[in-house]
Amino acid sequence: MSSVQTSPTTTIKRLSWKTARALPASIATPSYDRSRVVPGIVHLGVGAFHRAHQAAYVDDCLAAGETGWGITGVSLRSADTRDALTPQDGLYTLAIRSSGQEKLRVIGSIGSMLVAPEDPSAVLAALTDPRSRIVTLTITEKAYLRAAGGGLDVAHPDIVHDLANPELPKTAHGFLTESLARRRAAGVPPFTVLCCDNLSANGATLHRLLTEFAELRDARLDVKSDAGIAGHIAHQVAFPSSMVDRIVPATTDTDRARIAEELGVEDAWPVMTEPFCQWVIEDNFPQGRPAWEQFGVTMVSDVRPFEDMKLRLLNGAHSAIAYLGLLGGHVTVDRAFADPAIRAFVDALWAEAIPTLPRNAGLDTASYTAELAERFSNTALAHRTAQIANDGSQKLPQRIVASALECLEAGTRPEHLTLVIAAWIAACEARGKTLPESHFADPLDVPLAALFGRGLPTGETVESVFDLAGFAKGEPGRGKLMDLTTAHLEQLRRGRPAAAFATLRI
Repeated sequence: MSSVQTSPTTTIKRLSWKTARALPASIATPSYDRSRVVPGIVHLGVGAFHRAHQAAYVDDCLAAGETGWGITGVSLRSADTRDALTPQDGLYTLAIRSSGQEKLRVIGSIGSMLVAPEDPSAVLAALTDPRSRIVTLTITEKAYLRAAGGGLDVAHPDIVHDLANPELPKTAHGFLTESLARRRAAGVPPFTVLCCDNLSANGATLHRLLTEFAELRDARLDVKSDAGIAGHIAHQVAFPSSMVDRIVPATTDTDRARIAEELGVEDAWPVMTEPFCQWVIEDNFPQGRPAWEQFGVTMVSDVRPFEDMKLRLLNGAHSAIAYLGLLGGHVTVDRAFADPAIRAFVDALWAEAIPTLPRNAGLDTASYTAELAERFSNTALAHRTAQIANDGSQKLPQRIVASALECLEAGTRPEHLTLVIAAWIAACEARGKTLPESHFADPLDVPLAALFGRGLPTGETVESVFDLAGFAKGEPGRGKLMDLTTAHLEQLRRGRPAAAFATLRI
């Protein structure tokens, strides 16, 4: 299919391998022969971020002649991406936008798309294929199905299902474990599992969760862990950690229309992004990898210092801008960051968080925050505060709570960090009142709604939210964090962020 019928008399051509050859010369297109590309990477979670980040890096490698690393994309839930890209031969437009210009590039690294709920057997076949040597993941934090304490949520219905039905998995845990078991039985070396989600020590975290899942599976089969698949995963499968960074706002119909006009053909799902792009990866790939370092990827022995800087300075500031921006009536990041009070708050937040970062790790925080300020000011992206606000209970522990606890350990007061926690609570509480009911979502929405409906005093609200989210559980500084958060939430409940800012003298 290479065209879309828009009316009984008008047909607009669709982006495809055929139509890409006739695009304007100003638009970059794949320079390699896609028929020679062999699938070497399976990616779980083919959302906009993957298509703006990892798929673009792989596209560079394919163009350099590394044709053994094509991507097989897998959607674990929705068929939307498959339905948009398959009629386009997997091609899509990456729009790289800054305040002054936009550059378009067609990406061709995704060779095929699978939808797990429709055909789990096809996904397992792709994962078991000996040519698949790397499995990458961008499935969002909540899809790792962690309990409040950080371990696997063994009571989650999808985990229960996958343990009982290993050949028909629903979760990443089930697909990875079953395919690794099949590869082991067939004498095929295990693939490397490369997590690209914003989890602290993401490779080690996924390794631990998957081993825990495999131990439960072995127990159902009455197999000792060391002899079963759990031992294989624990000792024979590589899980390098990585850190990813690129702002990717949601694509709008206006974006689609503008890009279709520039291309001269329709693209059902182009992706918007910024010029900045960063990927730091621990170099542990027993079955080989693309030469990513030739295209700007930083290969390291330990990703943690870079990860901490990104989580605490970029992601932490993003959460602050999102929740304070929503409470202040700002729809996009650039508009919120242009608010002098929020801009000053972010500077102060960075000043609190920077001392918690690893020293002597070669981190240039001054240059990094200056670059972040420029990125947050990018008016072309229109990155919605409501989009960033999603899943706060899963994101804040790594972005904010960890820094706040380290501040307390060092003898400093995390005033700005705890205001972010309070702003998240206030924004959740404001939905259905001063904010639209479904403006953003959180895995704890049901218990949070019940909690807010009880009309508790502020201190009891904060303590109950900390209990629900597992914030600082078992940490000696937990009580102090709750006290600081309570004081901020009191101010936010009385008015907009200006009341809380006044107490910080910013």
